[in-house]
Formats: sequence, structure tokens, C-alpha cells
Amino acid sequence: MESGASPDEHFPEHDFDPDKLTLRVRVTLAADRNAVEPVVAQVMDTVRQMKCVDGKEDAIELSLHEALANAVVHGAKEDPTKIVECLVACDEERGIIIVVRDPGEGFDPGTIPSCTMGENVYSSHGRGIFLINQLMDEVQFRKNGTEIHMVKR
Repeated sequence: MESGASPDEHFPEHDFDPDKLTLRVRVTLAADRNAVEPVVAQVMDTVRQMKCVDGKEDAIELSLHEALANAVVHGAKEDPTKIVECLVACDEERGIIIVVRDPGEGFDPGTIPSCTMGENVYSSHGRGIFLINQLMDEVQFRKNGTEIHMVKR
């Protein structure tokens, strides 16, 4: 894990002021399901230390886990030679921003069927994006769906 990445290159087009970001974390992991949980734990330790979203850590942790799992399984097709990237920054006035990037071909989030209707209610998968949208204050998919930006204020 490293901190101190250069400003705007990782967090474009958000209302976050790069000069006011108190900490940046960059973590890369091999696209292996077993790598997700340790990375989530490592990032959440740092998030709790940042204290920029006190009391909202559970929502952030679940959203981060879902985003990383989706990136590993769907984006990188569980190919351990491929890398998934996670970037985290905190702005004391605006909250936390998390970006997860994968090397996949992307997808159109508008084509994901609702998990709250019809047969999908009984499906054992397909709830990650729904949960992320419910738990985070702002969610954007960029770069053809290979990058998710999640904000919690």
C-alpha cells in the first residue's frame, strides 16, 4: 500500500480538492477471489484511521468488498495474472472517495437486471451493484464500466 500519489490523475471530475485530500491509498491485487478479503481489511484499517466518515465504515466496507469482487470476477475473469487497482482518498469536508479499476472489457451498468423484481429476487448473485448504489452517496461507472467511483459523505 502506498500513499502520496500525484493529485488529479486518479480522481478527475469530482468535487474533491486534491490539495485537501488528507490521505491517499493505492492498493493493487491479483485478480484472485482470495485476495479480496485481505485487501478490504487492509483498506478498512486505513479508512478507520482517517476518521473522515466516522460511523459509516460498515457501508463503505460492504461496498468496497462488492466492487473488488466484481472487478476480480467479472472484470479480470479471475485471472491471477491480471491486476485490479483500488484507490482511496479522504477530504475532511466532502468525505471519502474510492475508485476500483479492472482490466476488463467493461459493461453497461444500465443492462444489469434489477435484483428486486421478478425471478432476480431469488437469484444467488447479482446484488453487488444494487448494494453499492444503496450504501454509497454517489456512484459513477467510468471508462466503459471498468472503473467505479464511490463517494461516501
